[in-house]
Amino acid sequence: MPFVSPEVFAKEKVAAVQDYALLSWHAITNIFSRPRYWPDIFTQMDSIGFGSLPIVVLTGFFTGCVLALQSATSLQQFGAVSMTGNLVALSMVKELGPVLTGLMISGRNASGMASELGSMKVTEQIDAMRALGTDPIRKLVTPRLYATVFMLFFLTILSDAVGIAGGALVSVGLLGLNGSAYFHNSYRALVFADVVQGLTKPLFSGFIIATVGCYFGLKTKGGTQGVGRSTTQAVVVSSVFIIVVDFLVSRVMIGIFGR
Repeated sequence: MPFVSPEVFAKEKVAAVQDYALLSWHAITNIFSRPRYWPDIFTQMDSIGFGSLPIVVLTGFFTGCVLALQSATSLQQFGAVSMTGNLVALSMVKELGPVLTGLMISGRNASGMASELGSMKVTEQIDAMRALGTDPIRKLVTPRLYATVFMLFFLTILSDAVGIAGGALVSVGLLGLNGSAYFHNSYRALVFADVVQGLTKPLFSGFIIATVGCYFGLKTKGGTQGVGRSTTQAVVVSSVFIIVVDFLVSRVMIGIFGR
């Protein structure tokens, strides 16, 4: 690789942040003006939401199973195996459900967006759209952004529910706990602040997945190799952003609600 001076490197990174911020702002504001591409939004909802159901259900279910198994082993030392439902519910709703669902959707959809838009970029389809008077951000980015945020919210709820059900299966089937007591403890463990915290995170995760995936797709250079590079960068960057923002949101929510 050719040597790049620190000044040039810093300028490139600042310019990238600026481009990403402008792309995100335009994608958000486009929904408030015409034309609105509702068919594209519904198509993306189907692709992102229903297409991701199997991986979300499997991830949530087995996360709940493993969580119940490990929790019961640790709680047994203190004679508190009956608290397994509390721990599984709190862990799934507040942390594991939102984060793991975001990471799974990032791996599936951020890469898909980057590769799809990157292929359009290197084959000059996006330039053709501009020549025909169509705004590529309004046509390509805005539908993906709103579809991802909307569907990830409900996919997270599904992941939480399936994870708690998986924990119940392990607790009742393998650990011999009472099923009604498990669900009762799970229900009592959750309060309003826990649910708000768990359902706020997918809004940020959906925004990150869509904007980062589309950003790297639209910035693709260098033919097919560039498409592969953009796809990898989109998954890595969006996954790291999701984890960082998860920490920040958790800290803010704990400061607001005290838990």
